[in-house]
Parts: sequence; structure tokens; C-alpha cells
Amino acid sequence: MTPPPPSVDGEHGGSTAGPGPVDPEAPLPLWAQVEADLRRRLAGGEFAGRLPTETRLMSEYGVSRSTVRQATRRLRDDGLLRARRGSGTYLTDPATLDESYGVSSLALTLRALGVEESSVVRVQDLRPAAAAAEALGLDRGDPVVYIERLRLGDGEPLALDRSWLPARFASPLLSIDLATGSLYAALATECGVRVTGGREEVRPAPGTREERDLLQLPRTEALFARRRLALAGMARVELRDSLMRGDRYNLLATWGSDESHSPSSAHLQLSGRV
Repeated sequence: MTPPPPSVDGEHGGSTAGPGPVDPEAPLPLWAQVEADLRRRLAGGEFAGRLPTETRLMSEYGVSRSTVRQATRRLRDDGLLRARRGSGTYLTDPATLDESYGVSSLALTLRALGVEESSVVRVQDLRPAAAAAEALGLDRGDPVVYIERLRLGDGEPLALDRSWLPARFASPLLSIDLATGSLYAALATECGVRVTGGREEVRPAPGTREERDLLQLPRTEALFARRRLALAGMARVELRDSLMRGDRYNLLATWGSDESHSPSSAHLQLSGRV
């Protein structure tokens, strides 16, 4: 069955909506084609909180139930969908980006402080996973998108970010301008992947002479080194190594009393000196 042509959504400036075509003769498996097209539709805001039924998707794409299930399972693994027994499959609510709690957007944090944010994109390429493979659950030869950015606030260096993302979903990031804005916002918009959580480790680090020069760090100041693994649901979507100026970040810890049983937490936050 041939899927219907995409409809035009006039409320979105003429952007296409509806299912795209799948090609049984293409080298990409049918489930991967359906997965990619559903990511496009999710990123475009086409679905109002709930995914169409399996039967509807089978009809739209002209594929089998097993193909639809394999495609939607990958989207659930990446945290974009959640299934409710007997009720259907729903879109995961986008996470609020907050620099203090790990699902961070330095871009949004700087804007909230009234600071102009920008980045010098030093590297934006495709390469083998190599040393990032274990953290991302990949083989060393698997392709990843590597992005290295010098992060600026009002033109002043704040941090040096090095990110590795699996190319199977992140390859669209190779062709977009990352000189401003949040990488996680681009990941959601361009790749249909929303970061929902993660974990990170922060420690002091001396940095190399080149790194300190890039960050214009005074000789008497320290660096924070942060390694983050970002997740979409249970899927590993980014490994990021960041070097941050010790004179521009504070490490803040909080804890609860015995009576409140509040969990403890520790996080980095920008100081008011930006």
C-alpha cells in the first residue's frame, strides 16, 4: 500500500505534515525509514500528545505490524514515547532545560542572566567512537558526531565543550549552525531526540596550556572538569567533556534534614560574575 502524500499545514508556514514515503528497495530497513519519519513528525509537533495506533501507522506507511513495533520501540528506548497498557502510546513531555540539574542549556542560562551567548565551533565532524564508545554503549569503530565548542558569554570564554553523539540519530547536527543556541534544543528539533536526564562527575583539573589559553584563564584560577552522560529515557545520547573556568562557576551542594528525608544534591551553577 502506498502512503498518502504529505499534507500541508498552513498554520506552520507551509511545512509538510503527515507520513513521508518509505521505499522497500532502499538500503535502509523499512523500520528505520519509519523511525526516521516518525522522528521528523514528532519534532514538527504533528501529534497532540498521543501517537496514532499501530493499525493506523501500518496503513499510513504500508508496512507490517512488526515493522511499526520495531520503529516505535526505538523511539521509546530514546525516551520520546511511553506506552500505557491498554491505553496507547503517548509522547513524553519535553524536559525543562536547567543548567543546575544536568539537563542543561548554558545558552538558556546565559539568556536568563541577560548575557549574550555564543559559541566558537572548533570541530564538527564524523569520526569513530574510539574512547567514547564504552560510555555510549557502542563499538569503537561505530560512527559518532563529534562537536567541540568554545562557549562564550558577552564574548568572554566560559567553557570548552567536547561532545560525542551516536551518528545513527545525530548526523543532522553536522549540517547546522551551532554558533548560538542549545545543542539539546538542536538535538530535539533536528533529530527528534529529547534529553530527559543523565549523570555527571565534576572534579578540579589543571587543564593544558592550550586549554587555559583558549579559556583566557588567569594563572591563579582553577578549572572544573565535568564529564556528562546525557540520556533520553534509558538510551545514551551524548558523552560530553567540559572544562569550565573556576572563576565563573560555583559548586553548590544541598541536603535535607533527617526529618525531611530530602535527597542531597550537588550541581554547578554560573556565578554572578559573568
